[in-house]
Amino acid sequence: MTSIDRANFVNRIATIVFYIVAGCFFLLLACMTGYSLYNGFGGGNLRLLSPEGIGAQLFNTIYLVVLALLISMPIGILAGIYMAMYAKPGNFTKFIRISIETLSSLPSIVIGLFGYLVFILLTGAKWNLFAGALTVSILMLPVLTTITEDALRSLPDSYAKASYGLGATKFQTIRNVLLPACIPQIITGIILAAGRAFGEAAALLYTAGMATDINWASTNLASPTNPWNPFRPGETLALQIWASRTEALHADASAMADLSAAVLMVLICTFTIVARYLSRRWQNRMMGR
Repeated sequence: MTSIDRANFVNRIATIVFYIVAGCFFLLLACMTGYSLYNGFGGGNLRLLSPEGIGAQLFNTIYLVVLALLISMPIGILAGIYMAMYAKPGNFTKFIRISIETLSSLPSIVIGLFGYLVFILLTGAKWNLFAGALTVSILMLPVLTTITEDALRSLPDSYAKASYGLGATKFQTIRNVLLPACIPQIITGIILAAGRAFGEAAALLYTAGMATDINWASTNLASPTNPWNPFRPGETLALQIWASRTEALHADASAMADLSAAVLMVLICTFTIVARYLSRRWQNRMMGR
């Protein structure tokens, strides 16, 4: 066997191995998804989607993720721009990079305790959705910052040079050329960050609270039962799953946990698909398609 034949043989073996690994991951995902959807939406569990079931928790989950994204996206993207375009090599930049890496590796329970101490105890507030959103946004920041920085650094130098050659300033180049070209990668970061927020439980246990009392007819935003009041307690789907499987006394606790898991999975998939669709439309628009 010649060296070329040996290389081709090794290449075929490696290809088969990688296909098998990919197939195993896909099979695992399909089994997990099928199991969750079957247990969640079967057996008449859909009746629990009412406000008396998990309807309030579903609303709280979406509302909290939106609040967390509104807080973390500007900070994370701006931090990524700074690290990629403005930060100069040195000890200060190394310190920031180490801080980002350390923050991304911290357990969510530690972030939750920090949020409880800072956003609840120090402010004298009670458990509320806004404190939960602030805490979850801390978990989002490293992902958004790192992906934005990597996206900007991966662009060809010709993008910035062509913009500078036309007389654009550095800020104009970043805003009008570089950031639009990084939209798909930034959308990926937003999806990863939102996915962690959707499934977060430990950090919210100490900040958002386990109670939910919503009056859907309330029009007073300052009311503790108004659904749009961010300073009210709000149990999310992830917390509902944990509570239903550990300490719930509700007769349908098991069914509520299964339905919450299925709805949470559908919610994450829907968010991912919509974000990808908007990203593709933006990219096509920027390329004049």
